[in-house]
Amino acid sequence: MPPANQAALDFLLSRRSRPAKTLRAPAPDRAALLPILTAAARTPDHGKLEPWRFIVLEGAALTRLASAVETTGARLGKPDEDITKAASAFADSPLCVAVVEVQKDSPKIPPIEQTYSAGAACLALLNAALAAGWGANWLSGWASHDRGFLTDALGLQPHESLAGFIHIGTEGAVPPERPRPDLDAITEWVSE
Repeated sequence: MPPANQAALDFLLSRRSRPAKTLRAPAPDRAALLPILTAAARTPDHGKLEPWRFIVLEGAALTRLASAVETTGARLGKPDEDITKAASAFADSPLCVAVVEVQKDSPKIPPIEQTYSAGAACLALLNAALAAGWGANWLSGWASHDRGFLTDALGLQPHESLAGFIHIGTEGAVPPERPRPDLDAITEWVSE
């Protein structure tokens, strides 16, 4: 067995996402972001397919995405308040990493396992950013499910989709703890 890592377990038992709307500059620079991305790339990946990739969005790219959300929302007939909220997630973000699911043809690894791996990459990226002392939040939103937005704003190919946007920055406010799942309600013990 590997040795116990109590510090890592303590972190996981107390980890808390920071609301994206509370994140401020500064964000990690490239040197600070590389170990976070490296940790995320160590996610479980059955078959070593790497069914995900990262797009780091900063500066003018975030302003461009905010504008693309506004255009997409208007095209979809979304209410103004939904458009404003979704656009501000990018306009106000100090840095955002898009985790792109990249489906790969495989006779052994079904697509759903590749989707799970992309989701695991999102969680690994989120936790690595938090463990490195940054505020971070995993979001998606209605625009991330629109093929036109994914193609035009992010340049995704037809076999790609968005697993999530991980917003990273300096924590602007400490969020209150929230209720956690009741383990007795969600756990079944089977011994025979």
